Amino acid sequence: MSVLVREAVLDDAPLIAELTRAAWSGKVAATSSGHHETAERVVQHLQQGGGFILLKNDMPVGSVRWIPLDGEASVWEIMRMGVLPAYRGEHLSQHLLEAVIHRAQTADIGELRLAVRADQPRLLDLYAAFGFEFAPELEYTHANPAEPAPTVMRRLLGY
Repeated sequence: MSVLVREAVLDDAPLIAELTRAAWSGKVAATSSGHHETAERVVQHLQQGGGFILLKNDMPVGSVRWIPLDGEASVWEIMRMGVLPAYRGEHLSQHLLEAVIHRAQTADIGELRLAVRADQPRLLDLYAAFGFEFAPELEYTHANPAEPAPTVMRRLLGY
């Protein structure tokens, strides 16, 4: 099995939008905006921050993005991480998460944040295993008001 994480470029926006919609399908509540992901929104995220695409045997099977927190350039919010249903259970998302952590460390970013949807509690343990801690004092800036508030987690990187 060959697994590769590569940096996303603007031309990847349609692919990332499709990967996001497919990863969300049947897994995340129908009210999630991820079901309506557009290439235009992906382009905005890539221009503000960045993203990675996960390939298994040269086939795109997942993606993740990050953007700097408004007003806090040393804080990145990780968003829209997902792996296609046919590839779940293979621990592939950890490759995406590790790539973002490494990129943040090399960019001297002081903190990473992410939000765990209320309907995805099993992800709390995954992120905790990568050094993320609960941050109940924080609000997720991209929370959908039509859904229960997500759990915000953070990882301090020591810069």
